[in-house]
Amino acid sequence: MANLKASKTDIRKIQKRTLANTKVRSRLKTIAKKVAQLKDSDDKVARKEVACTYFSALDRAAKAGVIHSNKVSRHKSRIASYLVS
Repeated sequence: MANLKASKTDIRKIQKRTLANTKVRSRLKTIAKKVAQLKDSDDKVARKEVACTYFSALDRAAKAGVIHSNKVSRHKSRIASYLVS
């Protein structure tokens, strides 16, 4: 347990940030599952709509520093290949 007041404050901040980051990561996983379900679907409009939502969520997560920008690029590239085929 921390003894210094600043350390106790840091612990509280870390807990809040961890909770917020967990929510973002959970949302990304949920959208990724939707994309995976629609990957082989014939409905191109639905695929494109979900993919755009996923791209947007990835970009916002990277901007906030929740996930690395290279990871975002990798995921976007793979999803784009689903849309082309």
